[in-house]
Amino acid sequence: MTVVDTLSSSASSSAQPAGVPAGSSDGRTLPQFVLTITCQDQVGIVHAVTEFLLAHGANIKEHQQFDDTVHGVVHLRTAFTGPLELRLETLETNFAATADRFGMRYSIHDQTPPRLLVMVSKGGHCLNDLIFRWRAGGLGGEIALVVSNHEDLRPMAEAAGLPYIHIPVTPATKGEAEQQLLDLVEEHDIDLVVLARYMQILSDDLCRALKGRAINIHHSFLPGFKGARPYHQAYERGVKLVGATAHYVTADLDEGPIIEQEVIRVDHTHDPRALSTVGQDAEALALSRAVRWHCEHRVLLEGSSTVVFR
Repeated sequence: MTVVDTLSSSASSSAQPAGVPAGSSDGRTLPQFVLTITCQDQVGIVHAVTEFLLAHGANIKEHQQFDDTVHGVVHLRTAFTGPLELRLETLETNFAATADRFGMRYSIHDQTPPRLLVMVSKGGHCLNDLIFRWRAGGLGGEIALVVSNHEDLRPMAEAAGLPYIHIPVTPATKGEAEQQLLDLVEEHDIDLVVLARYMQILSDDLCRALKGRAINIHHSFLPGFKGARPYHQAYERGVKLVGATAHYVTADLDEGPIIEQEVIRVDHTHDPRALSTVGQDAEALALSRAVRWHCEHRVLLEGSSTVVFR
């Protein structure tokens, strides 16, 4: 169960309208932060968090928590503003004692948008959707560059003003190509790699290097169809639901922790081409939501699963 708790009358009474940055009395925008926590459920966690924030002059804007009674674990996400002089480094340093006290896994982020590297092959529907949302300011992160094993989508990326890096991949050059990718991640200070229909299987080593920092999208039928021409297989079986799954990348192909899924109902009038079109819509929707929620620090990894504070 997800609960929203104002935690204090000041957090409730001073809340800003959605999308409007909090401001100081002199009109300057107050710094904004997000704190995420996972730890064993125990008495005093919320009190300790709110006490810490109060001591630093913070004002809570949004608080969500999930008590996992099956595993005895609590997950929290708290968004807050601070006084103009409050810095991320100060929060990280000073929260360490509270985290140690409760055995917390935690992260604190400021309002700096995560930097994204988008990987594609030939299909452009997901890239096109991500670019549109990024340019409209609704993606939550900044697309820094596009990487592909083909040249097909260069015009789309460059029309949006994005660098397009072509890294061909063959069985003989796969290791070298993956090292190039890691070099680009470091060079461009990338926070998240987005596989927007990138049709190459990543090595186990690369999956480990990008753990928790790479999101993939794939179609998901009920029942499932793998291999060549999945939409033709679906048509022959009379499938009634077409969907897509966005998940973190792991060495287990298409089986990483799920962030978001989209399902669209179809019927006998949908031929393979129509099914493919519907599937592309589902893929674009699921991927963009997963990327945005990750960028807004709404996704907490917990083993092979996730907690998503929407």
